[in-house]
Amino acid sequence: MKKVIAIIQARVGSTRLPNKVLKNIQGKTILNHVIERVSKSKYIDEIIVATTDLKRDDEIIKECKRLRVKNFRGSEDDVLSRYYYSAKKYGADIIIRITSDCPLIDPVVIDELVKFYIENDYEVVTNAIERTYPRGLDTEVFSFNLLEDAFYNAKEKYQREHVTPYIYEKSKFTFNYKNIEDYSKYRITVDTKEDFELIEAIYKELYKGEHNFYMSEIIKLLENNNTLVNINSNIKQKSIK
Repeated sequence: MKKVIAIIQARVGSTRLPNKVLKNIQGKTILNHVIERVSKSKYIDEIIVATTDLKRDDEIIKECKRLRVKNFRGSEDDVLSRYYYSAKKYGADIIIRITSDCPLIDPVVIDELVKFYIENDYEVVTNAIERTYPRGLDTEVFSFNLLEDAFYNAKEKYQREHVTPYIYEKSKFTFNYKNIEDYSKYRITVDTKEDFELIEAIYKELYKGEHNFYMSEIIKLLENNNTLVNINSNIKQKSIK
């Protein structure tokens, strides 16, 4: 059996909202919520938090130890190498890329993509190219071999500051996994204070101590409450390049 590992990249040095992954929502850090939700996947064998080797990210390591989650420390700027060495250290065959600023990440969506990846011959399965899912449910599935190829051959700065640009550029068999309905207009990731306010409001409505609410419940809440949607409707996503 191939080993499936979810690698969650995390650091405190965000430019738009510093320390965001350690911000508290309903008594737990955002990173804690992400890990709990990812752990509900039926396909993931192990979860790794990949952070930087900078002193300020000692706090990430402390949180990982408190949560008893394995971790890896590597380059802040060369995130591709951080992912590669994380995957290599823990023996990943299949990698699921998750970012720590998505406290509403959906294990059901994760499992749909992983199942599709395992049952088909695509090199990459992703829902983050042509978007039909809300931003914040981004899931990318690819092999260790593909990651290793990117690690050794990616030369451009943007290809190393991010994990998947080279992979997408070189892969001949990428599948863009789409939802039946297009919910791409919704933004449920955390990059700004407005994003954080929305996530706080969603958690206040839906979180009762358990992560038993997923995309359908979140979309229903947003569709019935324009006040919530308007909290971060003016936020634009930063581009890669």
